Amino acid sequence: MSVDAEVGRLRSEADEPGWEVDPDDDWGVAVIATVGRQLRLRREAVGMRVPEFAKAVGYGEDLVYKIEGGKRIPRQEYLDKADGVLEADGLVSAAWEDVKKVRYPKKVRDLAQMEARAVEIGVYENSNIAGLLQTEEHMRALFGVWLPAYSDEETERMVAARMARRSIFERSPAPTLSFVQEEATLRRPNGGRMVWRQQLERLLELGRLRNVSIQVMPTDVEDHFGTGGLIEVLKFSDGTAVGRSEGAFNGRPVTDPKQIRILDLRYSMIRAQALTPRESRALIEQMLGET
Repeated sequence: MSVDAEVGRLRSEADEPGWEVDPDDDWGVAVIATVGRQLRLRREAVGMRVPEFAKAVGYGEDLVYKIEGGKRIPRQEYLDKADGVLEADGLVSAAWEDVKKVRYPKKVRDLAQMEARAVEIGVYENSNIAGLLQTEEHMRALFGVWLPAYSDEETERMVAARMARRSIFERSPAPTLSFVQEEATLRRPNGGRMVWRQQLERLLELGRLRNVSIQVMPTDVEDHFGTGGLIEVLKFSDGTAVGRSEGAFNGRPVTDPKQIRILDLRYSMIRAQALTPRESRALIEQMLGET
């Protein structure tokens, strides 16, 4: 096998995992199918067969078939190379604007869209540091120990999706963001001491933002209202809200005002039991000094 062929094979194999289209994501399926069909029509219009095109863009034939058949989500690099090979004057590259909207799993996109609309978000976490607060290295450490194991491409896709959600800290007007973290989640050195230290520094950095409140729930609290697990509540400008809790309503998202009030009550009691933001900051600084 030639070097070029081997590179193409490896690149094809590396791109496949994690880029499948979710069959339950109707919008995603439609977008990727349309992009794939346009790629095939343009390739055929210039008289190129799949083997010739695959060699020109530097990817495997199997991957080309899957992308044109709407079975794989193309990378931006793939579209850019295809644009050059097909002399499409930027029209193929422009498809990335649609593709990037569906490259993340649907449930992640839905969450990101709700976060983008929220004027107030409250999160209680008892098992991991809240996703919006995580550093990239911390994310990778968590995904790296998941079982069954994620492929490298699946990990990259999830990290990219979670990183994209962090744009909420740059929104204007800024939403009110409140987080309560179990002390144990801050003391667990996921990814090693350096990753742990960077994560603690990130918490201190975010805690300085005027619209962000980070509180720590001490491990020695005896009457704990957070034993039901994770709580998330997102409130919107029109007065509506959505929330979920691992210990209520079968863990499913709820929008009914009566159910939201229950989650609000639990979260309020948890905040009251936690250290104040100032006390929490002092504790995190103490942990940082111990690393």
